Amino acid sequence: MKLADIYTKETKVWVPDDALVWRSASLVDGYKDNDDVIKIIVEAIEEEEVLGHSKDLPPLRNPDILVGENDLTSLSYLHEPAVLYNLQTRFVERNAIYTYCGIVLVAINPYSELSIYSNDFIQLYSGRNLGEMDPHIFAIAEEAFNQMSRDDKNQSIIVTGESGAGKTVSAKYTMRYFATVGGSGDESTVEQKVLASNPIMEAIGNAKTTRNDNSSRFGKYIQIGFSGRYHIIGAHMRTYLLEKSRVISQGMDERNYHIFYQLCACAHLPQFKPLKLMSARDFEYTRNGDCTQIDGVNDESEFKETIHAFTLLGVSSKHQSLVFRLLSAILHMGNINIEENGNGHSHCSDSDEHLITMCGLLGVEPKQMAQWLCYKKLRTMAEVLITPLTHDQALVSRDALAKHMYSKLFDWIVRKVNAALSTTAEQHSFIGVLDIYGFETFENNSFEQFCINYANEKLQQQFCQHVFKLEQEEYVREEIEWKFIDFYDNQPCIALIENKLGILDLLNDECRMPKGSDQSWADKLYDRHLKTSKHFDKIKISNTSFFITHFADKVRYEIEGFLEKNKDTVQEEQLNILKASQFELIGELFAEESVDRDVEVTAGVGKRGAAKVKLSHASSKPTSVRKKKETKKTVANQFQESLAQLMGILNSTTPHYVRCIKPNDYKLSFTFEAKRAVQQLRACGVLETVRISAAGYPSRWSYTEFIARYRVLMSTKDIVKKDPRKTCEKVLKTLIPEEDKYQPGKNKIFFRAGQVAYLEKLRANKLRACAVIIQKNTRMWLQYKRYIRMKQSAIVVQRYVRGYQARCLVSHLRRTKAATILQTRWRGHIARARYLRVLHASVVLQAYTRGMFARKIYFSMVVNAKAVVIQKHVRGWLERRTFTRTMKLMVYLQCCVRRWLAKKQLKQLKTNENRILTTKTMKVEALQLQLVDVEKNKVLVEKYREKSDGLEHDLAHVRHLMESSSDELKLTKESFEREREDKDKLITELHAEV
Repeated sequence: MKLADIYTKETKVWVPDDALVWRSASLVDGYKDNDDVIKIIVEAIEEEEVLGHSKDLPPLRNPDILVGENDLTSLSYLHEPAVLYNLQTRFVERNAIYTYCGIVLVAINPYSELSIYSNDFIQLYSGRNLGEMDPHIFAIAEEAFNQMSRDDKNQSIIVTGESGAGKTVSAKYTMRYFATVGGSGDESTVEQKVLASNPIMEAIGNAKTTRNDNSSRFGKYIQIGFSGRYHIIGAHMRTYLLEKSRVISQGMDERNYHIFYQLCACAHLPQFKPLKLMSARDFEYTRNGDCTQIDGVNDESEFKETIHAFTLLGVSSKHQSLVFRLLSAILHMGNINIEENGNGHSHCSDSDEHLITMCGLLGVEPKQMAQWLCYKKLRTMAEVLITPLTHDQALVSRDALAKHMYSKLFDWIVRKVNAALSTTAEQHSFIGVLDIYGFETFENNSFEQFCINYANEKLQQQFCQHVFKLEQEEYVREEIEWKFIDFYDNQPCIALIENKLGILDLLNDECRMPKGSDQSWADKLYDRHLKTSKHFDKIKISNTSFFITHFADKVRYEIEGFLEKNKDTVQEEQLNILKASQFELIGELFAEESVDRDVEVTAGVGKRGAAKVKLSHASSKPTSVRKKKETKKTVANQFQESLAQLMGILNSTTPHYVRCIKPNDYKLSFTFEAKRAVQQLRACGVLETVRISAAGYPSRWSYTEFIARYRVLMSTKDIVKKDPRKTCEKVLKTLIPEEDKYQPGKNKIFFRAGQVAYLEKLRANKLRACAVIIQKNTRMWLQYKRYIRMKQSAIVVQRYVRGYQARCLVSHLRRTKAATILQTRWRGHIARARYLRVLHASVVLQAYTRGMFARKIYFSMVVNAKAVVIQKHVRGWLERRTFTRTMKLMVYLQCCVRRWLAKKQLKQLKTNENRILTTKTMKVEALQLQLVDVEKNKVLVEKYREKSDGLEHDLAHVRHLMESSSDELKLTKESFEREREDKDKLITELHAEV
């Protein structure tokens, strides 16, 4: 057909538009082959425009009758504007949030509660083939359930999309559908437990972001196990890359994990008083985003639902208490005051209120925790260095411990949930539901966004392989006529990230370097990939960031914090404190740390501000043993391994895709922004899926599988023994007259979209007709046999019933009379027993009452008697003390007077003694003068002798007087000494009394 026959006058087309992406227009004149320009009139603004050369012919619009189709592959013209307009019409005008796109379900977040998820809708979609009903998440779930039961092959439902696109809600309703249709029908609560895991995981793993009020900040893959009868027997959950940094910091208008705010909302309840919780605005870790409430969400009622879910999963109150203690301890940890002293080091007081509360909740010593929040221990070959941390380092150490505690608690809760969902029964098959973070790009992108986008690259590659590569390769292998379609292959971007000497490999190598840093890692990236990879780029004026061209967008990553987050280190001393907790459950939670965290340092480390502890020969042996331990895996290594396991599981199952689309960035109900929607449609491969689904054969069966499945539609003459291909071709010519609706290959039959559903409908109709004939004859035979048995049994039953009724009557009369007698005796016994109890109680009460009054009187008399005795002794003691004091004062006065008199007498005696000595000396001198003249005057000799005798008599008298004076003096001195001793003693007693 010529273009002139298509592009006629008033033909409706699509033209590019800056605001709406695509705008509807009409041709002014028909297009001719030689025309260089095309004149159009843009609808709504009624302006005439001119388009370029015929190479840029505008895409055609679909007829109005096809607008709003529930499957994009059914459109006559398949291109970007047709898909975008069809989705917008269904979403805005018809409030239809689901649309098929071949094998993909496109789900648009309505940002509003819809009544399309009730049990009535589940029953409506149960047992229906895909395409029979309107598009719905239940239809995808039913298709996965049908394929599992029909093909005995495990299934996976992959739910992807941007943050805020509704992935978590879609995954939740998918699990709810399986829990309903896969119910065992008995008293088991497995289905309830599977659903109960949702509120728990949302509480500990979801948070409010600027894009979504209930954004899942971790990835999870839930395997729902089914028995041979396709009843749910258990489930298992795997989690990926929890966003631990959100525990300590959030962006503006964002919240921490829901569980913290739920716990703070119930702080007033009596059972949570010991946790010493406050408002969420009073905790540092919950007020960073300046948003503690979500409109329309009651955190207290949500918390009650979380507790109910814990109880339903069999988590004991003891374990629940452990969870709440750890969460409260993390909140108090954020409020610990770490100060900076004068020399630049950090200091934390062990009397800090929040530190004491946190340590009390964890059962550890506050003094030890305060020390190791501000110090770190470094080990060398010969010594241990205890180094003080700076203020910033101490805050980082505290926050790292908080993140580690939450991560360990998160993993423990996941293990508890898995233990509750596990089963000992043999699993026949499973359906996995993947709810993982979508592609993210923010103003500042760090390590978490890098890992998230890396995971989305892998998922996009798996989607491409399944939808594009595997499709085309299988068509070639089966020799089916097929036109190859070019598509975007993101393998070079994945190779840039995960290959040897790629981004992750260089990051892990830098983490193992003793002095590795973010900048040195970035320099290695620039040297290695800047000129060799077109997916890697940087800004010339900046060395602190780099660009990666992902499948969805070009993202700039800031290098700061990559190494620290990849190492995910926590001080061993802090962990040892937690391991030694007096609470056994907390000790066991952190006792699983088996990775050696000792840091090897060079000899120069620790010269400044470090306390060195010398190690003996015996104590140095464990250090050498620790060096032999396996090095701890980095976060990137762990995530890469878990992601490889996830991709292996997905590749071993039959995938079903749900692409969630975010219609706007403002969370407005049923508001569609074309620019935001088309970005996501281009990135997630929906447009390519439309083209390949419409042009190819999405459904396929092997010949043996087709015969086994649709044998009921075949007659005996159609079957060619030992040649299943001819058999299938003969049957399909009868069942599907249009030859272009299927293609027979070497080993398989390929069907256009909708043909398998048509065959399933024919098969169901045939089986239903056969079932009706079988049921008719079976019911007739059963009713006839039942009538004969009832007729024969009726006579026997009547005879036995009449005899039984007569015996019952006699027995009733006997029992009535016996009951009357028993009641009489029993009532009398009860009345007597009641009277005796009352009498005995009255006597006892009187006895105790009288005894009480007597004891009171006796006690009063004893108290009065003892008071009199005490008063008597006190008054006697007071009088004796007064008398003794008075006597002592009188004796002291007498001593003073006697001392004065003795001193006076002693002075007089001393004066007399001096006078006598002077007189004696004068007389002796005179006698000596007279003795000189003895020879001269003999006459005077006699006189001298007489005078000498008199003088000797006087001298003897004087000596007698002196001796008597010395005795009196000794007596006076002794008296004086006694008086002084009495005085000192009296003064001592007076001081004692005072």
